[in-house]
Amino acid sequence: MSKLSTKMVITDLDGTLLNSEGCVSEKDFNTLVELGNKGVIRVVATGRSPYSFSKVIPRNFPIDYLVFSSGAGAIEWDSGEMLFTTEIPAAEVQEIVQELLLHNVDFMVHEPIPSNHRFLYHQSNSRGNTDFSRRVQIYSSYCQPYMPGIVYESNASQLVVILPNDIEWFDELKKRFPDLKVIRATSPIDGYSIWMEIFRKDVSKANGAKFIYDKLNIKEQEIIAVGNDFNDLDMLTHFARSFVVANAPAELKKQFRVVKSNDESGFSDAVEKAF
Repeated sequence: MSKLSTKMVITDLDGTLLNSEGCVSEKDFNTLVELGNKGVIRVVATGRSPYSFSKVIPRNFPIDYLVFSSGAGAIEWDSGEMLFTTEIPAAEVQEIVQELLLHNVDFMVHEPIPSNHRFLYHQSNSRGNTDFSRRVQIYSSYCQPYMPGIVYESNASQLVVILPNDIEWFDELKKRFPDLKVIRATSPIDGYSIWMEIFRKDVSKANGAKFIYDKLNIKEQEIIAVGNDFNDLDMLTHFARSFVVANAPAELKKQFRVVKSNDESGFSDAVEKAF
């Protein structure tokens, strides 16, 4: 690597840094180590909660910061210090739940950070939703059914609505929440369903990263970002030097510079091109 003005690298996790086997390649791991040796700040920005992240990434992994739950919070990796968290107030959560019940969709209400891997869920009886059912099964020890009619009295970190791959349905439902941040993500479970993630208005991977680079006095032009999916869109558009891996949707590949796929160490390819 040559010495250019790159002081921070931000990467998505699933489908970007993780390959199809759910692992980080040796090449990408070594790239992260090399970046650290050169004093470049390494940030993972993921839709996963800290709990979910810990299931695939060991505690000694070579990064400096974790932006989790699509920007709902951030952690300084070495110390484990929680830098910030966000929540949706209880009264607003109840309003969102009532709206979702009217639309007869399948959703989950996640507890505040750091317990945001725990949730209540509601599944309508009108249709099958195997992706939803599989997520409930995966988190069976950490979730229970939501009982409609009972007022939700706690704050929430986010709500997740699992829809079929129907962008028009997503767009129409999104209009019901103009005062919230609604993020589209492709299901990491079946790779097809749409996950509508609902957060407080100021939540995004870009804002989560901004908290860190402002804290470190790093300029936006000194940062590169790498992603693969629609939930990376605000981060990718925020930085002028952004890349998507070759396994990204065609819509994103038309907008950003394309590097090798996640199965070909696309993260390292992006770093090499940036430097």
